[in-house]
Amino acid sequence: MATSKTAKTLLIIGGIVIAFVLISIIGLVLIAESIGKTSVPENSVLVLKVSGELPDHVPQDPLANLFGIEQQQSFSSLLMQLRKAKVDTRIGAVLLDIEFSSFGWGKADELRRAIKDFRKSGKPIYAYTELGMNKEYYVASAAEKVFMPPTGDIYVNGFAANVMFYRGSLDKLGIEPEVIQIGKYKNAPDQYTRKEMSEGQREVINAILDDLYGRLVDNIAKDRKLSAETVKEIIDTAPHRGTEAKKLGLIDGAKYRDEIYAELKKKLGYKEEDKIRKISASRYKEVRSDSLGLNTGERVAVIYASGAINTGRSNSSPFGGKTLGSDTIVQAVDRAAEDESIKAIVLRVDSPGGSALASDLMWHSIENAKKKKPVVVSMADVAASGGYYISTNANKIVAEPSTLTGSIGVFLGKPVVKGFYDWVGVTNEYVMRGKNAGLFRETEKWTEEERAKFQEQANYIYYSDFVPKVAKGRNMSEEKVNSLGQGRVWTGKQAKVNGLIDEFGGLEKAIEIAKNLAKLPADKDVKRVVMPQGQSLFDQFLGRGEDTTFTKTEEQKAKEAVIKALPEDVRRSLRYANLFDRMKRGEAMMMLPYELEIK
Repeated sequence: MATSKTAKTLLIIGGIVIAFVLISIIGLVLIAESIGKTSVPENSVLVLKVSGELPDHVPQDPLANLFGIEQQQSFSSLLMQLRKAKVDTRIGAVLLDIEFSSFGWGKADELRRAIKDFRKSGKPIYAYTELGMNKEYYVASAAEKVFMPPTGDIYVNGFAANVMFYRGSLDKLGIEPEVIQIGKYKNAPDQYTRKEMSEGQREVINAILDDLYGRLVDNIAKDRKLSAETVKEIIDTAPHRGTEAKKLGLIDGAKYRDEIYAELKKKLGYKEEDKIRKISASRYKEVRSDSLGLNTGERVAVIYASGAINTGRSNSSPFGGKTLGSDTIVQAVDRAAEDESIKAIVLRVDSPGGSALASDLMWHSIENAKKKKPVVVSMADVAASGGYYISTNANKIVAEPSTLTGSIGVFLGKPVVKGFYDWVGVTNEYVMRGKNAGLFRETEKWTEEERAKFQEQANYIYYSDFVPKVAKGRNMSEEKVNSLGQGRVWTGKQAKVNGLIDEFGGLEKAIEIAKNLAKLPADKDVKRVVMPQGQSLFDQFLGRGEDTTFTKTEEQKAKEAVIKALPEDVRRSLRYANLFDRMKRGEAMMMLPYELEIK
């Protein structure tokens, strides 16, 4: 049947619209690619904000910038800006604007290392903070000069580790945790089974605090040219006002921000009437690293493994936080292993652990990849329990002295909610077939036979899986691994002494080792191929893949807003409640024994 004139007209119009859309998309892509040619004035001062969460890696989409969509700054991006500024002749100096940060002490060490590497360029790098806490000042002290306003305060007052327990609340609610754990130090369930620290938990936390406190004192003393005893006295008499901090030698000047810019103008040879040329991190980020001779050459995959470990795809939620999905990482590792253009793999781990099954699936993919090319692990703030499990078979493991790692152990359990049901007037009955059909009953404690089944499962995971795999990966006896295990957490410094890691350093050190193992030229940079690749703006808009930012319902947005308004301690307890909800399905956990917050 002949096509009608109207239909032909609609087809032509439709074709024109589609062609216009395609041309527009191509145009946007070309514009996005040209962003890397951002103009940077000569003798500029790069102002880098160091504040907030700074997650290890956040994929950046140039098209999002075009549409004015703000993208979160990441820790890896911050380090890259310093690398670029070091070799960029247009950058005359760097000013670190340091505010409250929530990244850990491992990243603090790594950032200090990057600051000192920048100083090798001979360019000035100053730090400015208005209210310096332990970590903020620790980072700032690595700079050439440190400033704060005369009325600012430095709270370098030592460490306090806060561990919370919820057993009292559970008792009031009639909820009884039923738990099996292997290892004297595997204290993850203690938040729900105890009201105070166990002997083992107290021993480990004291050991960690001693190590971190010693590093804080020694590094501040070295950077500020003070004695260790003087630094300890300063800590014991803190806080200190800006004017007092200057007299004590903690800072180089009690100055306001405009006065620091005036000093930088003189340092950089500006005329008195000239206006200082500043460039922000968000703008400088648009300068492509390859335009400066960086991030070019042979390809090395950098796979970011961040968050609590779970089966399935990586995701994030207000309660559970960011999760590290085994499917996502296995797919990324397999792709990198199969891609012949990729010469080595660097696995960047920032995880407290999680599902034993998911950890083993990732371990297996890394074991296969290692047969084809070198695999090097770079540990960030934490790579413990399941996070250590997925690291143990790498060719080399790199961590910062303050990284928390180890925690070789396992636990499983379930919440018994009969008392809660009685309290609210709920009754239930089970009708079962099969001797072990009642393993996951929420209202009944395990029978002796059921507990024996779960104990057998825990023993198998620890003694037949975790310990032997660490022993093989680290070339140790199983007896030694067991003595270092038992759920004990180590700092990176302690882990190196015990043979659990190989080298101190951050991501750059791991890439350097990967280049060496892959027999790549040491004096040439490599192209970092980031995996898993982030979704483009169009993928998000169309609702493809894992991120549904653009397709969230109003109800979901409202729930997230309520959750984010809760105190952090409440959100943390809800995350552990989510953990127990997964455990009641029989899932064994390899998790950091506590969410340790050291301030």
